[in-house]
Amino acid sequence: MSATVAPDRSGPGADYWAALDENRLIFQRCRSCGGAQLPPRHECTACLAAELGWEQASGRAKLVSWVVYHRAYHPVMEAELPYVVAVVELAEGPRMIANLPGSGAGLQIDMELTFQPIQRFGQTIAGFRPTGPG
Repeated sequence: MSATVAPDRSGPGADYWAALDENRLIFQRCRSCGGAQLPPRHECTACLAAELGWEQASGRAKLVSWVVYHRAYHPVMEAELPYVVAVVELAEGPRMIANLPGSGAGLQIDMELTFQPIQRFGQTIAGFRPTGPG
């Protein structure tokens, strides 16, 4: 089976997905309160202002949590097993869900990560890899 669900490129995330297509990671920052957020929304999650702008992420992050999938919950993911889905916190503040390469061996809470775009199912998604050797 090759069908997948494509991201919504018409809503508040359109610029986010366009940046990923260029191997860049961006996030929203509220011009009213300064809060940073992902995923993209029409209003700030902290103060509800609709005064959001985009900023380029540095690509630095830390690992907050992760899960290693050993079972495919959709047939298109069977070839990816095992795969790691993680919560990462960007250096700029917002947290996001992302993929990490490998089997999950050696991962540690708060380990430093670096942004690494991943090509999956004909589109670019946010991925991260451990920073440093290896």
